[in-house]
Order: sequence, then structure tokens, then C-alpha cells
Amino acid sequence: MARPKVVIVGGGFGGLACARKLDGAPVDVLVLDGRNYHLFTPLLYQVATGLLNPSDIAYPLRRCFRRSRNVRFRQAEVAKVDLAGKRLLTGDGHDVTYDHLVLATGSTNNYFGHQDLAGATIGMKTLGEAMRLRNHVLSCLERGANEPDEDERRRWLTFVIVGGGPTGVEYAGALVELLRLVLGRDYPELRPGMARIVLAEGRPRLLDAFPERLARYAERTLERRGVEVRTGALVAKATDLVALLSDGEEIPTRTIVWSAGVRPDAPDTTPEPARSRSHRIEVDECLQIRGHEDAFAIGDVAAGPAADPELPMLSAVAMQQGRYVARLILARARVPSAGKRRTAPAPFRYFDKGILATIGRNAAVGQIGAVGLTGFLGWVAWLVVHLYYLVGFRNRVFVFSSWAWAYLKEDRPIRIIARADDDPIVPGE
Repeated sequence: MARPKVVIVGGGFGGLACARKLDGAPVDVLVLDGRNYHLFTPLLYQVATGLLNPSDIAYPLRRCFRRSRNVRFRQAEVAKVDLAGKRLLTGDGHDVTYDHLVLATGSTNNYFGHQDLAGATIGMKTLGEAMRLRNHVLSCLERGANEPDEDERRRWLTFVIVGGGPTGVEYAGALVELLRLVLGRDYPELRPGMARIVLAEGRPRLLDAFPERLARYAERTLERRGVEVRTGALVAKATDLVALLSDGEEIPTRTIVWSAGVRPDAPDTTPEPARSRSHRIEVDECLQIRGHEDAFAIGDVAAGPAADPELPMLSAVAMQQGRYVARLILARARVPSAGKRRTAPAPFRYFDKGILATIGRNAAVGQIGAVGLTGFLGWVAWLVVHLYYLVGFRNRVFVFSSWAWAYLKEDRPIRIIARADDDPIVPGE
């Protein structure tokens, strides 16, 4: 009897968790991803601010399964999914058939219908975007240091961050620290305090997913460190020279960072599955795509049953769903375990282990159960959790070493401007 073939589309948190759970089981697993590495996205902002190297938060997917007998990886973009025919069409024209499909394609930047903002802002969702942002910010410092006109210099040194969720808050705090370390030292032409950082959030407060007390702490901490927080203000229009807020304020700037939200990034699918209001694929209580019991959607691309609120787009959700789907596939395939037949797991339920966000050195917020964490204790908890979930022993060692160096020496050593051909050119270059 042929072994069931499981195809997992996406090597992010959910896809990797599912593949690892199936590793060693009597099923054949193929992981497809357009990138050949797993990316630890929660630390992208540290690549963008010169604290970590790209290789510190990326891990080759082939290396994850090089000792596996049943899990294989193929670098390929999935162009189309045929749910009725149970096959995939890859970008290079090859067909891939499956017995069980797991869509774990994650998310991409969401501009909420304002695609003009995409050309005037820099996102922070991929490794390429983080590198582009680092190059751009360092280039702005170089141009500002050599700019004789005071108004134009201020424009080079003004940084607008759109979105007050964890990504925006963490990047704002890290950018403050980077500028504090280099202005007046690496750039003697620029006095400390000359740079301006504006964090704009359309909702009434930052960190909407956190309790209000923790969100207020984060806002006060950022403001004490020099960040101008604008709540209730959207970026209505953006160009290479200015950011226009919804309250009418115009901010002259050369840098607008987009962290205002994400949307699901699912491949074209026939027949088109039902979608939620946020365009996520609707799944049932067992994470099956409706009408297709052998196809699953997990993580950012999936919405729960229509009557239930959508789960947040967090790595913890994706990992739990990935492991759940793996158990369900093995139960459906009646794969024995320890001499006994597996029983199908109960409907999926997300176990909320908490949420954390760092604001910078010795400051973070976290909600774990009924316990709220702030300050140094929250910061330590954030460090431990992120080191634990980082993939690869080598990556953990290098990240911990970089954090220790930055903390003890107060330095950000990775400040090389290494442009690629597709990097956005700083205006005027």
C-alpha cells in the first residue's frame, strides 16, 4: 500500500511545525517554499537596525530535514492550487500531486487599498525588506551628515513609522537606540538629538492586542526615549519627501516605514474557497478548507469557523495549528503509534501562552495569563522566549552573543551599507 503523500506549502512557523511533527512517521512529506530558509520574523527589526546579521535569523530548510527519511524540501513558488484534482502547479510549470495538503503561506504587507503607499514606504515583512531598510536608514545618516541645508538635513534625519503594533513599537525602540549610539560618535557632524522619530497609529492607543495598562506603559517609555507618538492618526498620503497624516499634519521626511498591518498571502486556488472579511481562507473546527477534507489552511492564511472570532496572526497560533494538523493527518491515515491506532484529535483550540513586545534596552511589556510584565522583568522574559523559539543552535549562540555584546558594549557593529541591485535608491543618489 502506497504511503500517504503530504504536501506543505510554506516553510514558516506553521509549515515547519507541521513537517517536524510528521518527521519519522510513515508518510511522505514534501515542503514547498519560494525561499530556501525558515525566517524568524519576530527579529527582523533587529536586522533592520544593525544588531543582527540576516543569517542569524534564517535557517536553511534543507538542513532542518537532512537526517529525515520521509521529509523533503523543494524550493518552488506555488502558482495555483487545484483542490478538486488534488494537485499543485508550481511557478516552473511542474505538477505536484498530494493526498493531504497544508496551506501555510503566511502573510504579506497590507496597504488597505492604498497601493500608492507601497511605493513610498519600506516594509519589514521579509529579509530583503529588512536589509533594504537598514541600507536606507544608514544612507540617510550619510546624506544628512554631508547636507549643508538645515531644512534638508532635518528631512534626512526624520523617520516616520506607520503602525503601533508590536513590530512598529519594537522597531521604534531599536531605532532610537541605534541613533543614540551613532549620532555624535560615528557621525560627529550630527549632534545627538538631531534625529526625529514619529510613530503613527490609527487606533486610539498603541499595542491594541495588549491590556491598556501595558500599552500606556509602552507609550510613556517610547516618549521618554524621544519618540513622538501620534495615536488616532493615519498616514493618508506619502511621497519621497513628505508624510501627510489624517489630522492634517505634514511631516517632511525621506523615510517612511510601513508596519501597519498584514494580509493573507494565499496562492490562486480553484475552486475558490470561502473567505472571511479579512480575506483569510475559512476553515472548519478541524482547520479543513470547507468542502475539502484533505486540504488544510493554517496560520495567517486561515480564518476559523464563521461564527468564531479570527485568531491573531501570531507565530504561536501557526505552530499550534501545524502540530494539530499533523496529528489529524496521521489519525485520518490510521498510522499506528506504539502498537495502537491513533484516535482523531478533538477540534482545534488555541492555547494562549501570552504575548510579549520589547521597547528597547531593559524595557518590555508582556501578558502571560493573568500576569502583566513590564520593565526589566518583561525584557528578560522576551529574551528567553525568543531565544527558545529561534531555530538552530548556531543561531541561538550568535543571537545571544550579539545581544550580550550590544548590552555590555552599547554598540551596533553591523552598519555596512551593502546594496543589492533591487534596493530602493535613496532619493538624490
